[in-house]
Amino acid sequence: QVQLVESGGGSVQAGGSLKLSCAASGYIRMTCGMGWYRQAPGRERESVSRVSNGGITTYADSVKGRFTLSQDNAKKNLYLQMDSLKPEDTAVYYCEADLDTRLYTVGPPSCRSYWGQGTQVTVSS
Repeated sequence: QVQLVESGGGSVQAGGSLKLSCAASGYIRMTCGMGWYRQAPGRERESVSRVSNGGITTYADSVKGRFTLSQDNAKKNLYLQMDSLKPEDTAVYYCEADLDTRLYTVGPPSCRSYWGQGTQVTVSS
């Protein structure tokens, strides 16, 4: 059984910082990619930042230069350092991972999407 557990959300004033963490537990044969998404009330869920299995990191234009994604070597922990926060960053932030969790198999990886429960980030002006 694989779980993603997020932490680090909270309330800050504009210009402040937060660091989100995502920990994956359970058996993971292969990690195909991991990232952070966010959803504000009344808006569609959007991608914030992702890292591929090859180590390529992408950011949404709205957070470039302010947010930094990092990952441990085992690819079971994902972090999002958020600096210079703005009120428009207010949202529920979700960790997502594309994982192959098959216990006994051979051949190429076959990944599916797993989601964390979300953590609230509130930025006040």
